[in-house]
Amino acid sequence: MKKSWIRVLSTGVLTGMLTIGAALPVWASDLTTSELRVKAGSTSAYINGDKQAIAKPYKVKGVTMVPVGVFKKAFGSEIRLEKNDVVKIKEGPHTVTLTIGSSIAWVDGVKHEMGAAPKMVNGVLMVPLRPVATGIGATLAPTSSGEMVIRLLQTDDSVNDEDGLHPDEGKTRIGNSFYGWSINYPADLIVFQTGEQERMMTFGAADNSYYLEVYVSDQDVALDADDLLQQLVQEAKQSGDTVLDREAVSKGKTPYARIIVKDVDGMLWEMRQYLSEGRQYDVYLADYEALNYKDLGKRAALLNSFQPTYAESDRTIKDLSTVDNGMRSAWNDDYGIELKIPAGWSMDNNQMIYEAKDGAYLQWRVTSAKAGTTVKDWSGQLDKWMRETFTPESYEPIGSYTMDISGETAEVNEFRYNFGGGWQTEFDVLLQKNGYRYYAEYTFPEEQSADRAWFERIMKSVEIDFDTVADNFGQLDEDPYLTDKTKTLTRTSKRYKYSVDIPRYWTPYSDRFEYSPVVYTFTGGEFSIAASEDKSIEMTVSQLREAYAEATKTRKNFKLLGSEELTFAGVPAFSFTYHELDKGVPYAGRQIVFEKDGTTYTITSGLNDANKTEVQAAALEKAVNSFTFIK
Repeated sequence: MKKSWIRVLSTGVLTGMLTIGAALPVWASDLTTSELRVKAGSTSAYINGDKQAIAKPYKVKGVTMVPVGVFKKAFGSEIRLEKNDVVKIKEGPHTVTLTIGSSIAWVDGVKHEMGAAPKMVNGVLMVPLRPVATGIGATLAPTSSGEMVIRLLQTDDSVNDEDGLHPDEGKTRIGNSFYGWSINYPADLIVFQTGEQERMMTFGAADNSYYLEVYVSDQDVALDADDLLQQLVQEAKQSGDTVLDREAVSKGKTPYARIIVKDVDGMLWEMRQYLSEGRQYDVYLADYEALNYKDLGKRAALLNSFQPTYAESDRTIKDLSTVDNGMRSAWNDDYGIELKIPAGWSMDNNQMIYEAKDGAYLQWRVTSAKAGTTVKDWSGQLDKWMRETFTPESYEPIGSYTMDISGETAEVNEFRYNFGGGWQTEFDVLLQKNGYRYYAEYTFPEEQSADRAWFERIMKSVEIDFDTVADNFGQLDEDPYLTDKTKTLTRTSKRYKYSVDIPRYWTPYSDRFEYSPVVYTFTGGEFSIAASEDKSIEMTVSQLREAYAEATKTRKNFKLLGSEELTFAGVPAFSFTYHELDKGVPYAGRQIVFEKDGTTYTITSGLNDANKTEVQAAALEKAVNSFTFIK
């Protein structure tokens, strides 16, 4: 539900955005896509297919710098110099403000770090390509030849040379082919922006009379029109809105619900919900001129035209989706990596993590290579790491081969592993160049053959600028998978007066030792220390006994293996060991409870059966037994 966000904008920022959008003729109702192609080191750019000479783009710190004038040439953007060193690039509702010599940009009033500063070169102002292009609403995608393709959806008042028609001539509807919806395309409709990978699309009227938004979310529960109405009313009440009218519409191919509300600022909205093919479509319309809920009737034709379908064969629909052949562009400028991923996946470009709902997962990582080491050395170390992490019956190497990645030869290792809930296939892509290692990890449930095909398509799309890492970084960490499992780091807590040796290969989830608890995880296992000054050891042990007894009764896959009194860290302690099947994964755990000087400590450790190798079990046991009280 997006209306709580919309309401914040409706009385100030949004109104201002509407005014700006209406004032700029480039955002009129006839839309077309303008295209700019540039390449670092080339003095030629292609604008809608036409070759033009430009000042040579170059790269600095991995950031592509282009002459600011290309945005005017390609898109007609307004470029204005103010106060001698402040440059404003305006495009539709967007304004990008740059300062020569500063890497800070302001995009529509929001501060952004660009990674490089605008600079005058031989009398030409060079600016960072990606921050400016995305700031004015364009999309970017690399090509195999090293070009950057920048596309911007905008108006085009020019005519087609061949037939004298506008490119959008005959377009009577507008929509999104990937998320499967369309709506009438009135002459006064202006496209503002898209967000959340096109799940959200916002529009407005040229005369500032209304605002429209379509938001798509996943909905696996079957709801009828009455259910949708109840959902809408409940959400409106939670937002503090007053419901003025409501209706559940069951007739037609797609039942829907609609309500009209007055928000806390007095704005009148009509809100609708549709459900189709596992997706929920929320349509919001704010009428800036409406004084009575009946006034929204003049917008009924537009709202009634919404359909949670998109007919690919219908040439009257203007498609706003940027999905190309089922894939979206992704990138990380710091490491110079660009690629395409399946359109339905989540994207975290900062961490270079991409995930599908069906369990497929991709992560890129860049690390430093030790001098004199090779990809073969690296591959052998990774295999050793896996054998130390999975028991022999839970890990199986399949094979290795080479693959071209961005013009370089990479090694690909395929293997399978099983935590206990089913086999996973994993491809590790290993590429080493200029003292750095580029590692891609791609995993998926092995029965999902479509994900295997996606791997090939994704890897073919990868483009890497191998100079970027050296420009942006010095020595990077080594691959965490290569960390020696026997090496430890001693950590202490002054507040709780203890020390413990933590294996370096473990990942801290919460490692502030002056607070409680501290938690570490590793492949197939966990370790934590909780310290309480409020609960006695008697109460803690009693509660654990009750919890274990209840689990034994109610969870058929849970078994308490034993409990005993012992001496731990020099004080009396209670130990509980158990085994359970958690979501199909066999798991063994242990809890040790003890007390000193009024503080009760609980150490919890656990390990999957599939990961209970000699190396991992020894590391976990060593960590537990390293707990020592300090003064």
